[in-house]
Amino acid sequence: MGKAAKAAGKKLPAAPLAARKTKAQKNPLFEKAPKNFRLGGDVQPKRDLTRFVKWPKFVRLQRMKRVMLMRLKVPPAINQFNSAIDKNQASQVLRLCKKYMPETKEAKKARLMEMAQQKKDGQEVKSKKPQVVKYGLNHITTLVENKTAKMVVIAHDVDPIELVCWLPALCRKKDVPYCIIKGKSRLGQLVHTQEGGVLCCAHFSQQGGPEGPGDPCLQLQGAVQRQRRGAQALGWWPHGHQVPAHHGKPGEGCPGRAGQEAGYEDRLSGQEGRHVGPAWC
Repeated sequence: MGKAAKAAGKKLPAAPLAARKTKAQKNPLFEKAPKNFRLGGDVQPKRDLTRFVKWPKFVRLQRMKRVMLMRLKVPPAINQFNSAIDKNQASQVLRLCKKYMPETKEAKKARLMEMAQQKKDGQEVKSKKPQVVKYGLNHITTLVENKTAKMVVIAHDVDPIELVCWLPALCRKKDVPYCIIKGKSRLGQLVHTQEGGVLCCAHFSQQGGPEGPGDPCLQLQGAVQRQRRGAQALGWWPHGHQVPAHHGKPGEGCPGRAGQEAGYEDRLSGQEGRHVGPAWC
């Protein structure tokens, strides 16, 4: 046999560090159970699927309407409903109208039963015309045309808006105080309905305060009328200003256009002394 065959048949000694290797002890309480996310396997983890949600139709419509009002040139007849009275005056108007709320069905039934009982007993039936808030578009239009309406309250979110967009012009022509309040549901609560687009106060009695120069009803009428006549605060004749779309961050991709998306109020800063409208007015 050659030297190569003798070297191949000789057994080499074991490595000195081989005996020191030990197997890691596994804890039997915690077993590793890897998940399989392939077809027919475990349930996929929850992800943010906001971009893939099909929103309800009313959500899509109100979002598209909001974008359209920002991008298009809004005419004055529609733009005036964006300028409602402030929170303090709105609370005063609602507090006053609450004193003239129409009676409920139960109260009306009880009143009619009492009148019928008085008539049955041969007593004199006493009934007077109730002074309540008037509602209904046709009814209020008649009251404004006849100049019997003391004050008209219009909701800013009537749908479709064409139902009431002409009513402020009629009130100005007939010199009837009117105001625009946010929320048709708040007006509906005053007349026991879900929604109320227009309300009208045709009578101011002692419930609102004593008749005279200090009457809160007359003061509220004067405050509303002064605000309506202030064209700068009201904005019933200028168009709605257009807001450009933000395609990315300001100045991204075009450094020369950075800062041009400033708001309309920012561009008018320092010019409070005179009314400055958009360029298309």
